[in-house]
Formats: sequence, C-alpha cells, structure tokens
Amino acid sequence: MGIAVLIPAYNEEHYIARVVTESLERSDYVIVCDDGSTDMTGKIAERLGAQVIRHGRNMGYGASLSSLFQRALELNADVFVTIDGDGQHDASGVPILADVITKGEADMAIGSRFLGKENKVPGYRRLGIRAITGVSNRLNDTDLTDAQSGFRAYSRRALEAVTPSDMGMGASTEILLKASRAGLKLVEVPIEVSYHEDGASRNPVYHGIEVIFSTIKHVSILHPLVVYGIPGFALLAYGIYLGTSALRVYQEVHKVIVGSTLVAMGSILVGLILCITALILWIMITLIRDPQYRNDWSARNGGRPK
Repeated sequence: MGIAVLIPAYNEEHYIARVVTESLERSDYVIVCDDGSTDMTGKIAERLGAQVIRHGRNMGYGASLSSLFQRALELNADVFVTIDGDGQHDASGVPILADVITKGEADMAIGSRFLGKENKVPGYRRLGIRAITGVSNRLNDTDLTDAQSGFRAYSRRALEAVTPSDMGMGASTEILLKASRAGLKLVEVPIEVSYHEDGASRNPVYHGIEVIFSTIKHVSILHPLVVYGIPGFALLAYGIYLGTSALRVYQEVHKVIVGSTLVAMGSILVGLILCITALILWIMITLIRDPQYRNDWSARNGGRPK
C-alpha cells in the first residue's frame, strides 16, 4: 500500500530539508504545500524531490491542508500522513501511524503528545491544547488526548470525508467534527515532538482564539437550533417578562421605568433575531443535507430535481 506524506509549510527553510528528506525515506510520495512563503521553503523541498504546491499568498493552515488533500487523492496511495514542516514531529513516526491504517485498525490515526512518555510540551501550550481537546471531545463524543496534533494518518475514505473548508488553524477541529459525522474510527498513537524557539509557529494565544471561534462556527452550522435557538428563546422570554413587569408598574403608578423598558426591548429584539436566524439556518441545512427535501423544494419552485 502506497504512503503519501503531506507537509503544510510556511517560511520553514531552516527545517524543511530535514522533514522532506526523512519523509522521503519512509514513504512513496511527499507533497509540500508552500503557503506563500517569502523564503526558500518551496525551492528546497522541490530540489530534494518533493512535489510542491504553491500558494501565491499566505492563506493559512487549513487552506494548505485542503490543497494537499486534493492533490493527494490523485496519487496511487492508500495511506496519507500529515506532518508539520517546522521539524516539530519526528518523521520516524510516519510508518507507525501508517501501519494503523494499513492494518485496518482505524480510519484515522492521530499522533498524541500526551500518551506514553511525557514530552517536553511548554506549559502554556499544554494548557491550551488540553482545553481545546476537552471541548472537542464533548462535541464529538470522543476521548482524545490531543485534538490539535497535526501529525495524523488517514485512509483514502477518511481523506475524502474530512477535507476542511476552514482556512486557518481551526481546520484541525473541523476535521474531527467531520470525521465524527462520517462515523470514522479514530485512534491515538504516542509520538514525540520538539519545539524550536525560532520556529515559525503562530502566536499560541492567537492560535487558541482562532480555534475557539472556528469551533463555534462549525458547531453553529451543525446545530443552529441549539447554538442560536436556545439563547434566542431565553432572551425573548426574559424580555417579555421584564416588559410585562414594567407595564404592570406603569399601570399601577403611571411611571415608566426607562431602564427596564429599554432592556426588555433590547432582549426581545435580539431574541427574535437569534430565533429567526436559527430557523433560517435549520431550514437551509435541512435542504442541503436531505436530497428529498431539496428535490421537493426545487420541484415546487419550478426547478429541476437533482
């Protein structure tokens, strides 16, 4: 079974040679996505024998993965392994992760920094990774230890199902959400990592915020009635209660409670907007997901069912 190593990279000229060389020794194909680098990243990778996809500008981690996934599916390979271009991951783990897929033990194998021997993950990173992983586990009903690991192996079926639409760092979480929806089996494998002070990694605070907002976005798409409908209904109910109380006071003492009235009006307005948003998104998502609803809607509106 052929193995393809997929490497997203942005300004990694100091590390890309070692990553590509070690990956070539352990796979049949190596593809590097040069995500708008301003250094020699792409040229070095190409000279060493890797296929190189070039973005005209820096588009983000998720955009790099999407380009890599699309190109990889054109290859005669059955296992696809993503590895960071900054030298953080030890390429000796490529065959270990790939072996899990080859043996049919899982559709996705995730290299975890927190299984087995404890790695020297900086404290602030460990805290952020575990917080994001906790949220991901609750959303996907999984029990992962490292939901943000970029060292992953995919079967062809998995790769076809999880291509991300998010252009940024939230792609890692989006992939897990899509894997959960597709019913893919996930397992974790212990890996070792090394961090470089001069690495090109993003600011961890920015990274964490980006992942959180991306997660909220994707969850809201999957569950609009929960994300928008419940808060909207709560605000609507609170506004009505507050407005009724203010009206009662006015009827009794003929005095307008300005503060309560304004808050009530604001709550009702925002609540209505959220409820309407939830309903519209739910209808749209139902039409997109369910072919029968889509065909019925198309037929009623003079279109051709597909």
